[in-house]
Amino acid sequence: MQNKRQQQVGELVKRHFSVVLQHEGSYIYKDALVSITHVHMSSDLRYAKIYLSVYNREDKANVILEMESEKSRLKSAFGSRIKKHIRRVPDIDFVLDDTLDEMYRLNNLFDEIQP
Repeated sequence: MQNKRQQQVGELVKRHFSVVLQHEGSYIYKDALVSITHVHMSSDLRYAKIYLSVYNREDKANVILEMESEKSRLKSAFGSRIKKHIRRVPDIDFVLDDTLDEMYRLNNLFDEIQP
C-alpha cells in the first residue's frame, strides 16, 4: 500500500508522462494507442513502475519493447517536464497492463455461458 506522498508523486508522474507519450509516442511506435493506467512509486520515490494499456495492436509486448529501447529519450523528455515539480527524476520501468483484455475475454466467456 502506498502512502499519500507516493500517491501524489505517482499522479504527477502519470500526468506528465502521458503528455510525453502524446508528443514522443508517434515517433516510437506506429498505429498504436498507448495510455497510462497506473503508476506505482517505490517507497523512496526513486523508481516508478508505469502500467500501460496498448490498443489497436495485436503485438502489445513489442510496443513495450520499442518503448524500452527508447527509454533514455523518453526519460529525458519526461525529466525536462517534471524537474520543476520534483527533486529527483525517478527511474522508469514499463509494465504491460492487460486488465482490459482480460475483462473482455471474461465477458465473452460469460456471454457464451448465458443462453
